[in-house]
Amino acid sequence: MITYAALYTLAGLVFGTWALLSLRGGRWANAAFWGLLATSFLAGDHMSDLANGALVLGLVALAASGRLRRSTPATTGPAERQDLSERLGNRLFLPALIVPLTAVCGTLAYTYTPLGRTGLLEARHETLILFGIGVVVALATTLAWLRPPPVAAAEEGGRLLDSIGWAAIMPQMLAALGAVFALAGIGPLIGGLAGSVIPPGSVLLTVVVYGLGMALFTMVMGNAFAAFPVMAAAIGIPVLVEQYGGHAAVIGAGGMLAGFCGTLLTPMAANYNIVPAALLELRDPHGVIRQQAGTALPLWVCTVAIIYVGAFVL
Repeated sequence: MITYAALYTLAGLVFGTWALLSLRGGRWANAAFWGLLATSFLAGDHMSDLANGALVLGLVALAASGRLRRSTPATTGPAERQDLSERLGNRLFLPALIVPLTAVCGTLAYTYTPLGRTGLLEARHETLILFGIGVVVALATTLAWLRPPPVAAAEEGGRLLDSIGWAAIMPQMLAALGAVFALAGIGPLIGGLAGSVIPPGSVLLTVVVYGLGMALFTMVMGNAFAAFPVMAAAIGIPVLVEQYGGHAAVIGAGGMLAGFCGTLLTPMAANYNIVPAALLELRDPHGVIRQQAGTALPLWVCTVAIIYVGAFVL
């Protein structure tokens, strides 16, 4: 059986490879950073909570040191890239399409054909496992088709990740922060504070506070999935659903959409708003956010209206 843990092992080996390449290139801080991350993926389950906490603090210290540097591996020149582009055209995108096709088609086949009865994939993690398999298949296809040097994929992947830097793992860190907030009881605490301010029976105002809380917590955490357990425990479930009898599906889906509006407005959502600016080498590191603000704000207003009408009026 291919288990979910195999994905962690695969990711750990990739990060470990980048750590070794950084070490070979004399980028000691990069080597330590990716090495610690590889250790987390490969051995995190076998380490104590204290050791894992120390590992995370080590990652934070290295990121804050400002010593992470970009790699500059030998690569193709502009003329060679132009030649490859003209010769291969849009076929260059075929390996990238293998990944989602493997995940989607593989999941459908595993779910609706006898293949699912083989028990080949760990239950409830089939799609993620197939996504990882798709990555491996796409890489193998590219190597067989274009025949680059064997180390090219690792070097180019490391170059791309080094250009992003510590922001590459921010979603993972922020998602963990959301889980910590939920376990610490932040949701009920916020619910108590909101209850002391919102007049009883003010459904519309409660919906506004719920939507605003989702957006603001997402802006702080950088991840709507991390903000949702907090606001659902604070207002969504105990007040809007149980006290006011709102439609739970509308409140949940609308709350996530309100959170996504916050995603468009925060640098903490680094994978959406900071990484593209870094990869495109934009002069304004917050240029993506500035462009998205005109969409996020009116969308948030419409989302609050949808929650109120869909959950309490219709």
